[in-house]
Amino acid sequence: MEIFDSHTHLNDAPFRGKEDIYLERAKELGVVKSAVAGQDPEFNERAINLSQRFDNLYAIVGYCPDVAKDYDQKAEDKLVEQLKESKTVALGEIGLDYYWDESPRDVQRKVFARQLDLAHSLKMPVNIHTRDAFEDTYQVLKDSRVGEYGGIIHNFNGDPGWLKKFLDLGMMVSFSGVVSFTKAVDVHASAKVVPWDKFLIETDAPYLTPKPYRGKQNETGYVRYVAEAIADLRGSSVEEVAKHTFENTMRAYGIRK
Repeated sequence: MEIFDSHTHLNDAPFRGKEDIYLERAKELGVVKSAVAGQDPEFNERAINLSQRFDNLYAIVGYCPDVAKDYDQKAEDKLVEQLKESKTVALGEIGLDYYWDESPRDVQRKVFARQLDLAHSLKMPVNIHTRDAFEDTYQVLKDSRVGEYGGIIHNFNGDPGWLKKFLDLGMMVSFSGVVSFTKAVDVHASAKVVPWDKFLIETDAPYLTPKPYRGKQNETGYVRYVAEAIADLRGSSVEEVAKHTFENTMRAYGIRK
């Protein structure tokens, strides 16, 4: 069994200098590939460096909503360089966050749309962060012709209605450890009905730790427990979830076998 963690922050401080240890622990749980997500200049650079150090890591780079206020032409020029690196597989994480509101909402929407335009020009898939902002995220994506280059709603936490709306745009969704939480009924409902070829799994480590380790620091190997939670919900095997999500992630990120 091979599992792909489609979104992790192995570039974050808790893992620094110990990445090989966490990757070895992940391998013991069947997790053989991971995509390391950037979000700002520092995290983007670290994601790329890690992808160059480890054969089984890939980089995602972009400006998340928190730092949208810092996005300008110089930032975009640097981002274009990073997107052309051989192991960069997506532009992200980008999107809207109306919970933290670290950047003004109009700036968030403008920078989100600008990075989607960049993805369209490069035919690069996008990795989307959305929190308390489904309506605006949907509208910006709809206006961007995202179906022409593809993308993933990371840490999807919507109900089946929102699932259908995003899938109809040509998006895929990725489930995190939230799918293992007892009270996450909307996520459970979506995980049960999402088509086998339309979803990925992730940790978003060091955040959103799944059961049975909820409350502790998350790590990329724990995506195994996300797969197990989805298997339970769908009445399938963890091997089947692993197989489909591995193939889906390779296809979504354009990674050749």
